[in-house]
Amino acid sequence: MDDTERKERLQSRPLYRDRNLQILFGVTLMAVLGVASIAPILPEVSQALGVSHNQVGLLVTAYTLPGIVLTPVLGIMSDRIGRKKVLAPSLFLFGVAGTAVAFAPTFESMLALRLLQGMGAAALGTITVTTIGDLYADRERTEAMGYNASVLSLGTGSYPAIGGLLAIFGWRYPFLLPAAAIPIGLLVMSSLNNPEPSNERGLKEYAANLRETIRGKQVVGLLAATFTTFLILYGARVTYLPLLIENSFGASPLVVGLILSSTSVATAVTAWQLGRITRRVAEKYLIAFAFGLYAVALVLIPLVPSLYLLLVPSLIFGVAPGPEPAQRFLAACWLGVVRKPWSASFPQRDGACAPDRRSDR
Repeated sequence: MDDTERKERLQSRPLYRDRNLQILFGVTLMAVLGVASIAPILPEVSQALGVSHNQVGLLVTAYTLPGIVLTPVLGIMSDRIGRKKVLAPSLFLFGVAGTAVAFAPTFESMLALRLLQGMGAAALGTITVTTIGDLYADRERTEAMGYNASVLSLGTGSYPAIGGLLAIFGWRYPFLLPAAAIPIGLLVMSSLNNPEPSNERGLKEYAANLRETIRGKQVVGLLAATFTTFLILYGARVTYLPLLIENSFGASPLVVGLILSSTSVATAVTAWQLGRITRRVAEKYLIAFAFGLYAVALVLIPLVPSLYLLLVPSLIFGVAPGPEPAQRFLAACWLGVVRKPWSASFPQRDGACAPDRRSDR
C-alpha cells in the first residue's frame, strides 16, 4: 500500500480502527507485560521456591538488564534490515521464553528463561513507537501516539490486578500470559503493512551520532533522571512493595495487584493531563517535583499502619509527573520520533534533542 492509498484509507475511518495500529497496540501491551503481571506474586514465588526476598527480586533484574545493552543494538538492526524482521522474532522469543517460566523446575532455570524473555522484550516498545512514526505523519502521528500511550496505560494499570487474580489458581499462572505474544508475532509477520526503512548508514556514523546526541548536559541529566526513576519504580515499588505488603499485612496476591494497579491508574490520569500541565510549567520543574513526591512516598511506605493506607503513598507514586516528560524528551532524542529520517537508534543531530527554551526560565 503506497502513501496515497494509506492516507485515503485513514481518512475514511477512525485512526484507531486502522489494522496496522491495532497490531502495534498488541505489541505495546506485550512490552509492558513482563514485570507488571508478576509483581504481585513475588512473595508467593519466594515462599514456594524457598528463596530469599533479595533473590526473588532477581526475576525482575534478569528481565530488565538485557534492555540496557540490546535496545540500541536492535534499534540499529531494525533501521538496517527492517522493523518486522526484528519485531516478530523478538515477540516469539518473548512469548516462548516467558511462557516456559511457568514450567521451570528450579529458581535458577526461571532466571535463565527470564533473561531470554528480557532479550525478546528489549526493543518491543522502542520499535513500536518508531514504526508508528514510519506509518503516520502530522496529526495522524500525534493521534496514533496518543492512542498508543492510552493502551500502554491500560496495560500497566490492569496487569498487576490480572496477575493477582490468576495467582488465586496458583503462582505459576501469571507466567502464562506472555503466550499472547506468539499470535501477535504472527500478525506482525503476515498483516503489518509498514514502510520499511532504507538506511545505509554505517556503525561509525551511528556512533558519531550518539556522541553528538549525549554531549549536551540536558540529555545527560535526563538520562540520569530516567535511570534513577527506573531504580525507584522497579526497585522500591515493583519489587519491595509487594514483599512488604505480604509480610506486614498478609495480603493476597490479588490485593497486592490491586494496590499496584492503583499506582498505574494514577499515572495514566496524570499523563492524560500532562500536555496541559507542560504548557504552564517547564519539564525540568516537573521532574524535580516528581522526585520530591517519590521521596515523600518512600518515607511513608514503611510508616503506614494499615493495608488500605498504603493507597496513599501508592497514589503519590502514580501522580508524580517526572518520568513522562523525561521519557518523552529522551524518546525524541533516541528514536527520532519527531522528524524523518525515522530511526530506532539515533536521530539527526539538529532535530529532537534541541534544548527546551522554557528550561531557561
